[in-house]
Amino acid sequence: QVQLVESGGGLVQAGGSLRLSCTASGLTFSGYNMGWFRQVPGKEREFVAHITWSSITTNYADSVKGRFTISRDNAKNTVFLQMNNLKPEDTAVYYCAASQIRFAKIVSQYNYWGQGTQVTVSS
Repeated sequence: QVQLVESGGGLVQAGGSLRLSCTASGLTFSGYNMGWFRQVPGKEREFVAHITWSSITTNYADSVKGRFTISRDNAKNTVFLQMNNLKPEDTAVYYCAASQIRFAKIVSQYNYWGQGTQVTVSS
């Protein structure tokens, strides 16, 4: 049974930082490309960042470029999202996901999803 478990969300003031973690089990983690998405009520889930299985390539949504950094530790089956200079518009539930497709940016391209972690940025 595949499980992705996110942690690290919380309440932070604008300009602050948070580091999200997502630990995977039940799959060969190093064989999957990993992504972070976010969703606010009433809106579609949107792509935030992606990292290939080897960490060689990363991709970001324009809205987070220069502020967010995705990384992974295959030895620990964990992917991270370092979020700096947070803005109120970053408030959302953040989800990690696993994909067998490189450079995947679409929800349907991901095979497995975590349950999400809430990030709230106050102004």
